[in-house]
Amino acid sequence: MPSGVIFLLVFVCGRGGRRLSLRIRFLRLAFMNLRLTRARTRLAALGPVSLPASAARAVLAALCVTGALLLAGCAAQKPAPLDEAARQAKQAKLDQALALFSANPPEGLPTGWEPLVFTRKKIPTEYRLVQDNGRSVLHAFADRASSGLRHAVDIDINKKPWLTWSWKAAGLIPTADLTHRETDDSPVRIVLAFDGDHDKLSLMDTILFDTAKLLTGHELPYATLMYVWDPKVPVGTVIANGRTGRIQMLVVESGAEHVGQWRNYQRNVAEDYERAFGEKPGRLIGVGVLTDTDNTVQKMEAWYGDIRLMRDAQAVPAP
Repeated sequence: MPSGVIFLLVFVCGRGGRRLSLRIRFLRLAFMNLRLTRARTRLAALGPVSLPASAARAVLAALCVTGALLLAGCAAQKPAPLDEAARQAKQAKLDQALALFSANPPEGLPTGWEPLVFTRKKIPTEYRLVQDNGRSVLHAFADRASSGLRHAVDIDINKKPWLTWSWKAAGLIPTADLTHRETDDSPVRIVLAFDGDHDKLSLMDTILFDTAKLLTGHELPYATLMYVWDPKVPVGTVIANGRTGRIQMLVVESGAEHVGQWRNYQRNVAEDYERAFGEKPGRLIGVGVLTDTDNTVQKMEAWYGDIRLMRDAQAVPAP
């Protein structure tokens, strides 16, 4: 086996702090290779030496088996599972990337979050932090209003696919119907914005995106996935926005049974995105909340608990 191949194997298998024993095995192989090279040099100096065909095949077979075992050992080496301290440290970094409401005092807007106004003609929804059972939560009040609150992120959702959050709605909007643009309102929404290749957009979507940027000053993300509460549509239903297929809504709560109660959720965002859009998600570039009543001309009050991104699923606490 050429020494260059041995070095490549050592480099690949040694990345990321792999086991020392595996490196020792490769160093031994390198040493054996060096000895074989010296032996070949000495044999060459002695002149041509014939080797029986059966012996040659045996040597070749031994080398193939050895190489296969070494490659299998390299492939079998997996990173050791994170201990609890390491897992908590990584989660703390994610919580910093998406600032928690509970990490702020119960006043004003949470750090890292900013208003998202769709058009100056719309009455903005009022957002502010309040105290609820000893923790800071985000309170939303909409009176014929529509605006959101957003937090910019840059996260590979395929590696950190889990999203947890909680919310509470004071009521439902009886006349709301997310399947029609004229009545597209919801008491609570979690809004996720994704990056992607805008060259793949249809002509109609391209025109819509350009128009939206002209009117609002904001460039629409390549794709937007919303988790919503609908008064009638069954849980699990995916609803396309009435204007573009680049905005999809997934119903996670339906009906009035849990009105006035804190509800906890956990979703695999990567799987939900692929189900809604039929493709793998790009990077997650924004997380937001939205309580809107502008189309139905209603009043609504709602509360949002912490929104967290996680690498692995966790037990969802009871409401």
